[in-house]
Amino acid sequence: MANDEMLALILAGGQGTRLGKLTKDIAKPAVPFGGRYRIIDFALSNCANSNIHNVGVITQYQPLELNTHIGNGAPWGLDGINSGVTILQPYGSQEGSKWFEGTSHAIYQNIDYIDKMNPEYVLILSGDHIYKMDYEAMLEEHKAKEASLTVSVMEVPIKEASRFGIMNTDDNGRIIEFEEKPMEPKSNLASMGIYIFTWKRLREVLTTNRSKGVSVEDFGQNIIPQYIESGENVFVYRFKGYWKDVGTIDSLHEANMEFLTPGNELNIYDRNWRIFSRNNISTPHFVTSKAHVHNAMIGDGCYVDGTVIHSIISQNVEIHEDSIVEDSFVMSHASIGKNVMIKYAIVGEGAKIANNVSIIGTPDEIAVIGHGEIVGEENDL
Repeated sequence: MANDEMLALILAGGQGTRLGKLTKDIAKPAVPFGGRYRIIDFALSNCANSNIHNVGVITQYQPLELNTHIGNGAPWGLDGINSGVTILQPYGSQEGSKWFEGTSHAIYQNIDYIDKMNPEYVLILSGDHIYKMDYEAMLEEHKAKEASLTVSVMEVPIKEASRFGIMNTDDNGRIIEFEEKPMEPKSNLASMGIYIFTWKRLREVLTTNRSKGVSVEDFGQNIIPQYIESGENVFVYRFKGYWKDVGTIDSLHEANMEFLTPGNELNIYDRNWRIFSRNNISTPHFVTSKAHVHNAMIGDGCYVDGTVIHSIISQNVEIHEDSIVEDSFVMSHASIGKNVMIKYAIVGEGAKIANNVSIIGTPDEIAVIGHGEIVGEENDL
């Protein structure tokens, strides 16, 4: 049964500059992941599995590939009579052709759409996180505590807490202080960038601030501190499970390699919480018995005549004789020639690697080949 009282809004407009070549022509949430998915599939699937069937996807940078991938939302069950996914264009309705200045400004710009949907609650999500989460459980806690805002948090090692927005709480889980990347963190409760707001109150805060010339750019910098300072009911929701922000090359590579670990915490094979995607192919499978393939995932339609070790090979990839791919993620339709060595690398969609080329990264510096990039002499392709 659909949850009609909450509207999900996925922020999918980030340029993703830290992903370098991989986001030159596509938005960060459209970057491939795990052999058959795109990053945004996780947020969309979480919505579907949480019975949230009305979703707005707020785009901005290079939205074409993302729009094409999402389409009418059919793979996620978002194309029914009482459900739908709406692609919200790079310019909102409130200020004409003004680009979004930040996370909360993107919501402000789309007030007309939200009012039309008339939700009691809005769920704010990022389109570039890898995780599985039941948003209904978070909403139930939001309602039970009569919260105006609930922030999803997870515990991180205290030595890493300075990398995150940290929520300091009282014994009841009420947020009493928010610190953005503190040098000396007081707690290890890191914000996941997942929020549930009671819409009537958030709308009032956004419109009142804007009319007074007060900044409404960002939830972390502007809105959450204002909620805390004004005494609103602001609580944390503690999440336990796998979650990763894949906004950097290192984190994207690391998450893909973690995907290869049998019994990994993400558990992509859980039939009770499936991750859906537009690709009409079978889930990539572990290959252990094929010659020259060791602890790897090989997608459908691949030709492999080399050696693949601890790597993800997406669908329709060619790897020719005497080539070795190790500790790497190769995206779909890439072509790897003969006698090629690829190690600690990400190879973009449709890239072409000529014969006798070496692409060697390290665990601390992953090598990256961009989408459609050609490496080596064209005569050797």
